[in-house]
Amino acid sequence: MKTVRLPDGTEVPALGQGTWHMGERRADRRAEADALRLGLDLGLTLIDTAEMYGEGGAEEVVGEAIAGRPRESVFLVSKVYPHNATRRAMPAACERSLRRLRVETLDLYLLHWRGAAPLAETVAAFEALKRQGKIRRWGVSNLDVADLEELGAALARCATDQVLYNLSARGIEFDLLPFCRARGMPVMAYSPLGQGGRMLRDRALAAVAARHGATPAQIALAWALRAPGGVIAIPKAADPAHVRENAAAAAIVLTPQDLAELDAAFPPPKRKRPLAML
Repeated sequence: MKTVRLPDGTEVPALGQGTWHMGERRADRRAEADALRLGLDLGLTLIDTAEMYGEGGAEEVVGEAIAGRPRESVFLVSKVYPHNATRRAMPAACERSLRRLRVETLDLYLLHWRGAAPLAETVAAFEALKRQGKIRRWGVSNLDVADLEELGAALARCATDQVLYNLSARGIEFDLLPFCRARGMPVMAYSPLGQGGRMLRDRALAAVAARHGATPAQIALAWALRAPGGVIAIPKAADPAHVRENAAAAAIVLTPQDLAELDAAFPPPKRKRPLAML
């Protein structure tokens, strides 16, 4: 499995597992946990979740999936609601996430998106949790360049910025992605396969997939992982076939011809665009 280096030198899989929309229906939870277990067995050992997903339900699914495994074998990422990203509220929010996940420490804790709390206060709350051993690292999500610059000196301690990034949402390539790469901070790409399946029906994507004997989804993931050291992709899959399909995408190497055809179908940005969010 290709890896990406975090600012503190830790190597994590470039391809992980997302959990958005998991934990919303109790009837689905066993199958969702089974899918995550399969992903872990296939090397997708980074799992991203959030207190928002299923209002804690996704964290419970993850907790079930990792139960019985060595804690160090899984890199756990969760996210805190903006209204909980304060000195007063964050400790309790983190404890609730840890309880649902059935662990004592998070590998990475992210601000889900920017809210009313000053970023400096959120960072102070993160640092307090880090000193207490509740989290090992902190980062952000859905923050643009100006927001990251506002972190000031604390930016050096920010592990990642998790943002929307896929073939049909390439806006971060203009400024945010180069900004992060220049600082040795990888971007974590959520929804790397797009939403609703429209992107995966594109003819150019299908043509590239056919040349590789792959699916359009696999090519979309290979594209997200194409650049060395800069992007961690976290597709969500609750079906075993999709989990296997995602894991196999990490081995696909796109050619210059492939990339040129995808650029023609999904042009890179030529100017600054507002940060896209879902």
